[in-house]
Amino acid sequence: MDKRKALKYAVVLLSAAVLFLCSCGIRPGGRTENAAETAVSTAETETEKETEKETAAETETQTEAETETAAETEKETETETETETETETEMENAFYSMELDEELKDRIRGRSYKDDCTVPFEDLRYLHVLHKDIEGNVHEGELICNKRIAADLLEILQELYENDYPIEKMRLVDEYDAVDEASAADNNSSSFNFRFVSYTTHISKHGYGLAIDINPLYNPYTKMVNGERSVEPANGVPYLDRDKEFPYKITRDDLCCRLFLEHGFNWGGDWENSKDYQHFEMPSSVVKSLYPD
Repeated sequence: MDKRKALKYAVVLLSAAVLFLCSCGIRPGGRTENAAETAVSTAETETEKETEKETAAETETQTEAETETAAETEKETETETETETETETEMENAFYSMELDEELKDRIRGRSYKDDCTVPFEDLRYLHVLHKDIEGNVHEGELICNKRIAADLLEILQELYENDYPIEKMRLVDEYDAVDEASAADNNSSSFNFRFVSYTTHISKHGYGLAIDINPLYNPYTKMVNGERSVEPANGVPYLDRDKEFPYKITRDDLCCRLFLEHGFNWGGDWENSKDYQHFEMPSSVVKSLYPD
């Protein structure tokens, strides 16, 4: 039995003794009565003191617990902040742009950067990104584009990556000897390649690095030419029916298309005389402002 319970028990016994004597017609005299009352009072005082001590101890324990909880919460917050900072650093290291150095110039010279290219190297930027395929596998990707859209592409591609939007391949078109048909047939997403618009003498916006094709095999270009339907890439014919469901398909309301439209690009899927479902480009007004000739 602890001290507090013992004191309470003593008080009960003394009280009971006094009541018993009184019920028997015996009234404790002077000192006896005073001693009993004093004992009862002392016991009650001791009980109150013990109660106060226990309350103080409980308060101290509670304060210590609250302090520990606050410390743990602060530590968790610091950990979360550190994790967020590490993630941001990782993203910065994975998604970046840079001017073309001599090694990059050598990679594209005579391929995507042809002898008659009118765009100076200084206007081009190399982009390094991450992307995920349809199975969720992470791949490193690289693009060359015009510096005018470099920041937009980095922002768009990072958001697509963070939202698990699938892009199968993203290599420099130079790995396909800058042959668009070969690159598109392999479902490779790319941007800069100095060339002309199909069936015209106009420089393509890809030729300025102001356009990008995403998952081109599943989002082909198509147009009627001399009464016959032209499809690029040729193996993209099965994906002309946009009512069918298949992987990597771009629609106007999907995340990819929405992001490009929000950043001021036009989508080839909106064209009337032809359809280029893979294609996003800067408006002609932007091209003319940059390259008036």
